[in-house]
Amino acid sequence: MKNRILNLRIVKWISGLRISKYLSSHRFFGRIFNYETISYIFFGVLTTAVNYIVFFLMPRFESGGLDLVLANTAAWIAAVLFAFVVNKIFVFDSPSWNRGTVFREFFPFITARLLSLLFDDVFVWLTAGVFKWNEPLMKILSSIFVLLANYFASKFIIFRKKDQNQHEQN
Repeated sequence: MKNRILNLRIVKWISGLRISKYLSSHRFFGRIFNYETISYIFFGVLTTAVNYIVFFLMPRFESGGLDLVLANTAAWIAAVLFAFVVNKIFVFDSPSWNRGTVFREFFPFITARLLSLLFDDVFVWLTAGVFKWNEPLMKILSSIFVLLANYFASKFIIFRKKDQNQHEQN
């Protein structure tokens, strides 16, 4: 799967950019700018597209805003399910689909996403709603934190690779 992604035209184009070459060869940024982080961002963009598509395709019933909440919830669920599958397969290379592995990965994934949704809602409400700070800027800051928190939760908790010694003992 990894080779398929690396052979995508858009991935080749991005990796051919001068900034990509500089970042990947840099002593510090080379550790950060790798297949995993690039694919996480790439599939994050696709996850956002799934969210928007579902949100805007949901019917509106003029129910005083309840339809917006329903559409947003359906869009969030679709996006999180999509994100779980692509993160599992393409980003963190967790190939096992046996029930135990999926259960061990899925519920922490959902929990992390729910916590990040809660943070996002509270942060935007508090900073933009209560303190009246710049709404777009606060949403961007919140999104950056959510992206980083979800990435680290996925990498180090949800899809973490077993230690080679621990794997050999099992």
